[in-house]
Amino acid sequence: AGPVLPASPSTRAVRPPSRRLSEILTDIAADKERSEITVADLLRLMEGRARAALIFLFSFPNVLPAPPGLSAILGLPLLYLTSQMMLGHIPWLPKVIASRGVSQSSFSASVERISPILRRAERMLRPRLSWAVSHRAEKVLGALALVLAVVVTLPIPLGNMLPAFAICLIALGVLERDGLWAGLGGLVGIVSLFVSATVVYAMLKAAVFVLFGAFS
Repeated sequence: AGPVLPASPSTRAVRPPSRRLSEILTDIAADKERSEITVADLLRLMEGRARAALIFLFSFPNVLPAPPGLSAILGLPLLYLTSQMMLGHIPWLPKVIASRGVSQSSFSASVERISPILRRAERMLRPRLSWAVSHRAEKVLGALALVLAVVVTLPIPLGNMLPAFAICLIALGVLERDGLWAGLGGLVGIVSLFVSATVVYAMLKAAVFVLFGAFS
């Protein structure tokens, strides 16, 4: 099977583009006829805004305390989608990513956990500072989000929460055409890179100290 392509413009036009992400996720979670929700399903059902929406969905679980290894599982789709954003491409997914999925019950539980936070954020989001979410600006934000996604996948103690939060802000800003939120996400992202670099430096310095102490 080849790559999974996004829905055609005619298909996307059937659905009203003004619906909030929280409403779309709630509808998907309420569909009891599905036994599994795959990435390909989400791509088809996100009403023409799949790239930013999926970036948010794959980054948000890393904002909260999560089981070890979760960032590695979510990392591949997140790296791929942010690279597509950097390149300005309409997302298409290779089968190895598109076929990934979770059970309908697990997806519903995740949506139930995310929705209250997402709804509160959506009440503050509105179209503004359009230059900060223009096509060219999206590529710059995508490049930063890609670097942050790399950091998210690294095994840095508590080092993935702040970069993941920054990616969420960028994704929501792009999704709702809110340049203020996208710009804030960029600033948080830059700060998180400095924090992560400091943590890595401290870890390396401690490792060198222990190593030299062992052989002294």
